[in-house]
Amino acid sequence: MTVDNDTICAIATGSGGAIGIIRVSGDNAITITDKIFTPAGHDRSPLQARNAYTVTYGQVRNAKGETVDDVLVSLFRAPHSYTGEDSTEISCHGSTYIQQQVMQLLIDNGCRQAEPGEFTRRAFLNGKMDLSQAEAVADLIASTSAATHRMAMSQMRGGISMRLAALREKLLKLTSLLELELDFSDHEELEFADRSELRHTATGINDEISRLASTFSIGNAVKSGVPVAIIGETNAGKSTLLNALVGEDRAIVSDIHGTTRDVIEDTVNIDGTTFRFIDTAGIRDTSDTIERLGIERTFKKISQADIVIWMIDATAQCADMTETSEKIIPLCKDKQLILAYNKTDVTNQPVRMVIDKLPLQTHEINISAKYGTNIGQLKQMLVTVACIPEIRQGDVVITNIRHYEALTLAHDAISRVIQGLDDGQPSDLVSQDLRDCLHNLAEITGGEITSEETLQNIFKHFCIGK
Repeated sequence: MTVDNDTICAIATGSGGAIGIIRVSGDNAITITDKIFTPAGHDRSPLQARNAYTVTYGQVRNAKGETVDDVLVSLFRAPHSYTGEDSTEISCHGSTYIQQQVMQLLIDNGCRQAEPGEFTRRAFLNGKMDLSQAEAVADLIASTSAATHRMAMSQMRGGISMRLAALREKLLKLTSLLELELDFSDHEELEFADRSELRHTATGINDEISRLASTFSIGNAVKSGVPVAIIGETNAGKSTLLNALVGEDRAIVSDIHGTTRDVIEDTVNIDGTTFRFIDTAGIRDTSDTIERLGIERTFKKISQADIVIWMIDATAQCADMTETSEKIIPLCKDKQLILAYNKTDVTNQPVRMVIDKLPLQTHEINISAKYGTNIGQLKQMLVTVACIPEIRQGDVVITNIRHYEALTLAHDAISRVIQGLDDGQPSDLVSQDLRDCLHNLAEITGGEITSEETLQNIFKHFCIGK
């Protein structure tokens, strides 16, 4: 797969800033920039005659010779640039009008507008970074906390790549030994590798792949937010609690039963941990088709959540909870369940309800979502039960579902290798499973990526200019 020959340009900075940067990359990047740029000062030599890593002050001029803006142009030469191509970066004033004028001049002189992520895609295709590092660029831009920043930096600096390279080296050694035996298959007595030693090495590879894959639950929670479903019967105060947790009126609050009919989500950072709160439709028997669909979505969200806050109306503590609990409790198995007794401002006394067969990881708290009573304690309880370990600089944590799926397939393949060695399978069958493991690990870094569709799917989510 090769890079096209177009020279591309894009505004690389957001709107509203004092300075704007326009990036240009491709075979004709320097030549085209020269066409619109006039250096100032004693040295009027064109950019093409200047050294790489230099910054030149001058003016961008239009076809009439009128000055569009005073700018600085940074010069990079292939292959020592972000994309691996000749590149320039034009720093101008942050005016939207000025940036658009510069862009139009570049396009008029032979550039085209870059597609989302095209600069990073070219960096990947030109061997400046592997695919996992390229994906980390988008994660770094989108990082919203110290933990997400550390994970993205580790991945962009090759943390995952180095771990996979070590695994690949071991796999290649196993594969070469087995395939050497195949080359001498007419000599059945020849065995180039001790089977017990092969199994020991394969088991070590299997353990390492498992360890990497097991970090995905933490990485996904840190990156996307720990999913917390707020559930309960109608009018228990779920929407009021969501508004109290996120600090704004995200959900409609009403005394009318069944107001919330669809799922409402919002995220909030609590002591460095991001939580994704999900307000759901109240659980009750209803003949309303739309409300019933909302309740079905509630049960689906319970199954997808790591933590469930079950809102219970403290003013109705004598009510029979059996029917509701029979629907909720089975879905909360292996989840952290918080029983939040709401409206304690009305009862003015501690509340506890007897509910059968609660999960072992069940916690209780009395709150008033309306007046904010004990909301701070509830937030601390969420941080405690989420139990997200501290992400340190350099920690290798899987955050990408594509990487996790590839690791899962690689784990399945190496497991078949171990089973094949235990069963005394022929070397050609075991070797094929080893190649499958290698292929799936290579999918992560893009070492064997051939699908244009795969690359388009990855880079379409990037911002333009990166």
